[in-house]
Amino acid sequence: MKYILLIYHDEQAFMALSDEQRQSLYGEYRQLQEEIVASGKFVAGSQFNPTATAVSVRVRNYTPVTTDGPFAETKEQLGGFFLVEIETPEQARQLAARIPAAKTGTIEVRALA
Repeated sequence: MKYILLIYHDEQAFMALSDEQRQSLYGEYRQLQEEIVASGKFVAGSQFNPTATAVSVRVRNYTPVTTDGPFAETKEQLGGFFLVEIETPEQARQLAARIPAAKTGTIEVRALA
């Protein structure tokens, strides 16, 4: 079964990290991704650009309406994802707990329909 692991974190806190701290965190992500790829469970994954680059689109009265930024104002923003193929929900949760952002943010685990 495929699961998407949505990575939410405090974007402002991330941007406040020193370059050395960010590079260390990126190293943790690269190592985890390499392990997932080697296991054959990796489908896709990516970091997102900052929320300032986002656009939200809604259709109201048959007219598209666009708004700069994400839809909701929250403490944590969607920063990236891993899409994996794993046998059980428990394995997906265990993998989510290994994502570096889980230490300070939230990882949402969703099975694909």
